[in-house]
Amino acid sequence: MLARAVDSVTMEHAFDDLLASNRDFAASFDLQGFDGVAKSGVAMVTCMDSRIDPLGMIGLVPGDAKILRNPGGRATERTLVALVLGVNLLGVDRVLLVQHTRCAMASKSERELLVDISHAAGTDASWLDLGAIEHQRLSIIEDVHRVRSHPLIGDRARVGGFLYDVDSGLLEQVA
Repeated sequence: MLARAVDSVTMEHAFDDLLASNRDFAASFDLQGFDGVAKSGVAMVTCMDSRIDPLGMIGLVPGDAKILRNPGGRATERTLVALVLGVNLLGVDRVLLVQHTRCAMASKSERELLVDISHAAGTDASWLDLGAIEHQRLSIIEDVHRVRSHPLIGDRARVGGFLYDVDSGLLEQVA
């Protein structure tokens, strides 16, 4: 899909449908006063892919877990900061690192993805560091090690690496 320029006239009402849905949501909102601690002790790092329902896939509901999303579901530097906070201040004692099948970040090389983005944006994107995933299962194992070996996480949480099948809904533990 090609990127489109944003029309300032349509920006005024671009979010009306979402704001209307938010008013419906707020009418039955029941998390007021919640302290933000992960009730189930779970944090999940997963991809931003819209086919993924992080809470639903493991039988949890809002308030139960910390959900961190980024392209590819990687344990990036900022993700590690969030996990340090979760483990040390917000009740997290289990961390799931979840990548998924048919992920765009694992479908092409870094160079190929940058060419695609440059073409879609109509401007050079070669300076961007995407973090494409060359070997998905290996990257899951490496990310689990990265979290487990972090000095502010270490033995304070159990860490597992998983591959989510977007076609069956099943999780497979890889590490």
